[in-house]
Amino acid sequence: MEAIKIKEKKQKLIWDYDAEADVLYISFGNPVIAEGIDIGEGTIIRIDPESHEINGLTILNPVNRTFNIMLQNEKKQEAGIIGEKDEKAME
Repeated sequence: MEAIKIKEKKQKLIWDYDAEADVLYISFGNPVIAEGIDIGEGTIIRIDPESHEINGLTILNPVNRTFNIMLQNEKKQEAGIIGEKDEKAME
């Protein structure tokens, strides 16, 4: 297996959010055909099959997952499980 490369800093970061599907697409430079590798927790890294460079990310359900985490933290705070000190540590 060849090493995966991270491109040098690109001048252009392109993103698109599909609200209906709750999917965030992030491309480093212009979007190109790529292979997706699921790294877990709803994150897919897109890799150029020829150069083996990471050229983007796809994040599944970012809004829904963020909302759920915020709701869980709110419930924990109401139950006294986490306090102000814990919330500052999460920032």
